[in-house]
Amino acid sequence: MKNLIAVIAISIASFSCAQQQPAKETAKKQDLPFKKIEKTESEWKKQLSDFEYYVLREKGTERAFTSELLSNKKEGTYVCNACALPLFTSDTKFKSGTGWPSFYEPINEVNVAEEDDRAYGMVRTEVLCARCDGHLGHVFPDGPAPTGLRYCINGASLKFEEKK
Repeated sequence: MKNLIAVIAISIASFSCAQQQPAKETAKKQDLPFKKIEKTESEWKKQLSDFEYYVLREKGTERAFTSELLSNKKEGTYVCNACALPLFTSDTKFKSGTGWPSFYEPINEVNVAEEDDRAYGMVRTEVLCARCDGHLGHVFPDGPAPTGLRYCINGASLKFEEKK
């Protein structure tokens, strides 16, 4: 009987995981209000530092609580560190306690793309810059109102432009 209960529990858990909504599809090139940036890996390596390349192009992650942008409280815009596309505003930044800059919504939904990330034996939603496909971080459904989302973003993926 215990084995039957275990099999049922595993089946239910597997089914509920499979029912998670997939990440929204990346907008088609013709639907974007900007031109996609496509560079070779050697061009990206010339433009970015080794660490920025690791995060943005190889989908790396910076250590928690190491980004200077984490404690930034200035007003302004956070743009992609690879292509300068505006991604988030300081108005949507919040202290999540996770160790990475966190935002509850992008500056414009079309500026970020999402893909399923199945690395490390789990399903997460990866967030990418829609113009250059740079890895930004992940989005989770545990953020504050009004969206309930937490865009957990690597500081190395961002540049901050202070409001003047």
